Amino acid sequence: MSETFGVDVLVHATHRGSAFHETARVLVERFLTGPGLVYLLWPVAAEYLRIVTHPALLDVPLAPGAAAGNIGQFVSRAHVRTVGEGEDFWGVYRRVADVVQPRGGLVSQAHIVALMHQHGIATIWTRDRDFRKFEGITVRDPFAG
Repeated sequence: MSETFGVDVLVHATHRGSAFHETARVLVERFLTGPGLVYLLWPVAAEYLRIVTHPALLDVPLAPGAAAGNIGQFVSRAHVRTVGEGEDFWGVYRRVADVVQPRGGLVSQAHIVALMHQHGIATIWTRDRDFRKFEGITVRDPFAG
């Protein structure tokens, strides 16, 4: 089964002050150790870098090099695929967007879902309930009781 994760999982795994830190850390460790195929989507990586280095978003933000090092741990693994927009991404995005009609913040989730469809990724691990609005993917909340 192919799977990916939302930026929230990475942020919680990094942010020791998060109530979800330990659960997220364990899940990220599972992704890192493999052997199952895991996808890191480039928009998720970029959003992670934006959030964890921003002093207004975290009480103790990471230095850019430390944040990049965390992403580098994924990029260096043989069982991790890093993917972005491929050929005809716009067509895939439109098919996703035509159903949900995203606006505002939901556009980012539609982008992620379109990448999942384009690369055959079945499951996303995230607490973000907006992903449940989209068809053709399985959403797993790692923080649900």
